[in-house]
Amino acid sequence: MFTPQVKLVHRLLQLRQSARSSPSCGKAACSRLVLGIESSCDETGAAVLDETGLILGESLHSQKEVHLRTGGIIPTVAQQLHRDNIERVVQEALERSGVDPGKLSAVATTVKPGLGLSLGVGLEFSQRFVRQHGKPFIPIHHMEAHALTVRMLQPVAFPFLVLLVSGGHSLLAVARGVDDFVLLGHTLDEAPGDTLDKVARRLSLTKHPQCSTLSGGQAIELLAKDGDRKRFSFRTPMGQTYDCCFSFAGLRNNITMTIMKEEEKEGIKQGTLLSSVNDIAAATQHTVACHLAKRTHRAILFCKANGMLPSSSPTLVLSGGVASNQYIRKALTVISELTGLHLLCPPAKFCTDNGVMIAWNGVERLREGKGILPPNVDVCYEPKT
Repeated sequence: MFTPQVKLVHRLLQLRQSARSSPSCGKAACSRLVLGIESSCDETGAAVLDETGLILGESLHSQKEVHLRTGGIIPTVAQQLHRDNIERVVQEALERSGVDPGKLSAVATTVKPGLGLSLGVGLEFSQRFVRQHGKPFIPIHHMEAHALTVRMLQPVAFPFLVLLVSGGHSLLAVARGVDDFVLLGHTLDEAPGDTLDKVARRLSLTKHPQCSTLSGGQAIELLAKDGDRKRFSFRTPMGQTYDCCFSFAGLRNNITMTIMKEEEKEGIKQGTLLSSVNDIAAATQHTVACHLAKRTHRAILFCKANGMLPSSSPTLVLSGGVASNQYIRKALTVISELTGLHLLCPPAKFCTDNGVMIAWNGVERLREGKGILPPNVDVCYEPKT
């Protein structure tokens, strides 16, 4: 008997062989095809997938370097960069896929949550596109797309627990279906990625020779490898709050106060690198990881007590941009092993925002006929969850 993974690989090989032997199919392998478009924050992404999850073509434009120079994401700047690049990015994805717009089965686009000005660019472009080509439109919830990406890569049955951690959001939910999520906890103030970026900015890590081209979170992770996490003791948030929500604003304030004390101790002004920067980075990363792990542990115990996960081989999916952090992955690995869950993390390139995950969510919805709209329906973006 074939395992599900072997069956999936065997099926993909069949599809590729079919594409080679049938000129009329091209790279599309005679399958329903979905174009995914992502513009929720600072990445302009597009991808074309077939219904097996085979990526036929993709393109991604990152705004990271621009926002590093300005010290953070400025919504109006992000909006203009999306406007400047979205047509090219979509065209590149289509050309690389070899798929004519007329052959698409649907267009899926992020409409929530995210930066309103950024979401608006993607939605406006997509609605023009579907009306021009007469294609169905599938509005996509950005965080649901992160949650389902793992199902593109391997067979994962519902229900499963998912922890999503990114620059703008964090949440714990039980995924019971393509459009059926039970929310267990969410961020009450700022997201973990936002906290790491702000700490990095306060530490002036762009001035560090190893960090000048890295995002805030990447800089913290890199410097933390050579730091002593025990030198600074930051309190894990919400220790006496017995739910599954997250809070990082208080932690960031605590870290900021520590940075100010260290600057005073060393006799330097804000904007100058501290000698203790590696230790602060290590303590920050450790405390963020502990908070995520503790709340996830609580969610797992709640799910087990209420029969919300399978008794055999329950799964925890970790996704979102912050899930690329290896220290945080290790902390969640400890929790999953302790509680008997199987931890799955998409590769780092699929954890950050991209058109592939949006297209895959479109594929999942197209399969089940859920949330598919005719091209002439007006849709509004929703910045908040």
